[in-house]
Amino acid sequence: MNPNEIPVGIVGLGLMGCSIVTCLLIAGHPVAAVAPIPADLDHAERRIREHLQNAWQNGIIDNEPEYYLRKLIITEDYSVLYPCKLVNECTIENIDIKNAVYQKIEKEIAPDALLTSNTSAIPISQLQKLTQHPSRFLGLHWTEPAHTTRFLEIICGDDTDIQNGEYLYELSHLWGKEPILVRKDIAGFITNRLMYAMYREAISLVENGYATIEDVDRSCRNNAGYFMTLVGVFRWMDLTGVPAYHTVMKNLLPTLNNSTQVPELIDKVVREGGKGILNSHGFYEYEPGEAEVWEETFKEFTYDIRELALKYPGDIVKRRLAEKKNQES
Repeated sequence: MNPNEIPVGIVGLGLMGCSIVTCLLIAGHPVAAVAPIPADLDHAERRIREHLQNAWQNGIIDNEPEYYLRKLIITEDYSVLYPCKLVNECTIENIDIKNAVYQKIEKEIAPDALLTSNTSAIPISQLQKLTQHPSRFLGLHWTEPAHTTRFLEIICGDDTDIQNGEYLYELSHLWGKEPILVRKDIAGFITNRLMYAMYREAISLVENGYATIEDVDRSCRNNAGYFMTLVGVFRWMDLTGVPAYHTVMKNLLPTLNNSTQVPELIDKVVREGGKGILNSHGFYEYEPGEAEVWEETFKEFTYDIRELALKYPGDIVKRRLAEKKNQES
């Protein structure tokens, strides 16, 4: 499987779309990037170039940005998608907008080209009903920044041909991913279901006066944040003793928040126009210039944590076990 021979299209060039483009360029794909919103053309190339520059400076890639950018087309013209074997839609979470975009994409691509959506909220089974060929439609759920993280969810809808999911599962390893293949569509997929359960409980603890926002964040950083780059929840329970979790669950689970309403704490932030770092108004207060420094610091952290995480891939123990057996034989 040679990425050079697999032209890929990205439709939607916001923050997420630009880092996905960067990821695919680094992997070697020719990329046709389409901007459904003309304003995206004003910043897309600059963002992608900056991503590549940072990747080069941090040793992720061996060549300067121009080497990769020569394989990139940025345009408003959907016809550039014609040769693409895979197209990933990255527009906002609005089903009407996505529907309009799919119609434009499907006018250009071949019937056997794969069509995917980077969505975290709309079920894939619902979106694929908007398309001409539902069996070739899947979800590709990335996380920001797409070119440094190992995360990717590949989601099959009710009408998806599972072989298409398995193909993307194999292909995504060439993108530097440790992918998750979600074989049955479910709201929120896997990662968001886990994370939103934590978000809800975190907000509940603050709203009910058990801890401050800072306390909750400190707890996450120094407990789950300490081990999750190496192991997930099930391996963690194995490492630290399964029976203890069984005992705690009996008493703790009935006390956890299970509300179906959006909590007031986050609703208030949004009602007041808060967008977090984007406008320096979120759960935290930001003095002038602080939000920008947080954004720069997070960018720096993503490269450092990537370097550490790559030392411990998902099969690290199997590799070490094999080495140990070889030494003993």
